[in-house]
Amino acid sequence: MLIAAVLCLCAALVSAATGFWSLARRQPTDGVARVLRAVVPTQLAAAVMLGAGGVVALIAPHQAGVVAVAVSVLGAVGTVAAGCYQSAKLVADSEAAASAGCAGSCASCTLSCG
Repeated sequence: MLIAAVLCLCAALVSAATGFWSLARRQPTDGVARVLRAVVPTQLAAAVMLGAGGVVALIAPHQAGVVAVAVSVLGAVGTVAAGCYQSAKLVADSEAAASAGCAGSCASCTLSCG
């Protein structure tokens, strides 16, 4: 259980460090960089979850430690995955709205693209 706790704590530190690193950089214009910047709150939430799971695994008895590690890892992965999906969807929608025009559907286009 000690190894799992240390791994959880290390993953929490890495997640928090990458989140703060993304925040420290200037505002991105690239779509991928915008997604990575938008995921920062979920990265920090995942860091808190992993840190709590690691601390509980160090302190609690074996059975409770296994449950805490499993719940914290699954919660952190699910949180980051949901944040990535929502951020990518938001960036894709904003880029689609920014490119005004027919966007390849010429049959239903009412704009005069002369």
